[in-house]
Amino acid sequence: MIETIQYKSIRWLDITNPSEDDYRLLLDEYQFHPLDIEDCRGTNQRPKIDEYDDYYFLILHFPYFDNSNKFIRIREVKIFWGRDYIITVGKAHWAVKKFFDEIQEDLSEGDEETREMMATSDQLLYHILNRLMLETNTLIMRVGAEVDLINYDIFNKRARSIIEQISVTRRNIILLNTTFKPQLRVLHMFESGGIKGFVDPELIDMEDYWGNILDQYQKMFDSIEDYGELIEGLSQTFDSLLTNRTNEIMRVLTYFSTIMLPLTVVTGFFGMNVDFPFTASTTAFWIILGVLVLMTFGLIIFFRHRTGR
Repeated sequence: MIETIQYKSIRWLDITNPSEDDYRLLLDEYQFHPLDIEDCRGTNQRPKIDEYDDYYFLILHFPYFDNSNKFIRIREVKIFWGRDYIITVGKAHWAVKKFFDEIQEDLSEGDEETREMMATSDQLLYHILNRLMLETNTLIMRVGAEVDLINYDIFNKRARSIIEQISVTRRNIILLNTTFKPQLRVLHMFESGGIKGFVDPELIDMEDYWGNILDQYQKMFDSIEDYGELIEGLSQTFDSLLTNRTNEIMRVLTYFSTIMLPLTVVTGFFGMNVDFPFTASTTAFWIILGVLVLMTFGLIIFFRHRTGR
């Protein structure tokens, strides 16, 4: 399905679920390279930008939360960028479709700001990337909030709940890290001037805009690395807490077992089915009970003295 926005000479084509006819249209009408079309058909492509004489082909990755609103997934954004067009192909990030619908509605209402966005293909591409950056930043802020929540709950919640939180958050941070790292090189090509674009630099200096995109991306990447270090530290802290709690339980059980052991020996000795002195006297029972109580308190005082508690 092809949807089109046209403003003056600039077109934005959004092909959500491309068919073979759509791919044939891209090959015949726009003369795109067959390898780019193959990349559009496939999935799990690496982030890249291919430069040709009259267009660029971009594959970028951006994160989003799945339907459970718990795990982060990655969506590929595939863009053909020419002098007078932007073509987004495939099931891209939801923010692209939302931005497309907003542009379409605002243009029908004659919004001046939207018309400025559509003035050149370079500006339109910048605003698409900027919208994706804003949505990604919101997602990363949520991941940061989850790290802060774990930091608060680590001393208050049950171990199973904390283990699940740490596991999910660590998995999301690792995925973000592996997504952002290779894409930095691609975005550096914009800011460094490796990608010239199509607008006249004397009219609009796009390097400042690309630099803004890179700054946002670098800031988010730095935050992800910080969150990664924090979650690793929290994981180690939680492991230490669990170990300490286990040691405390074992200490109590050891004290209890050690105190009960001599008492068990004494009661077992006098429980043998043989004759003992004073067996016919009730006084012997109270004497043995008193000895057991004295032994118990003696062992408790001994252990408290040895452990300094």
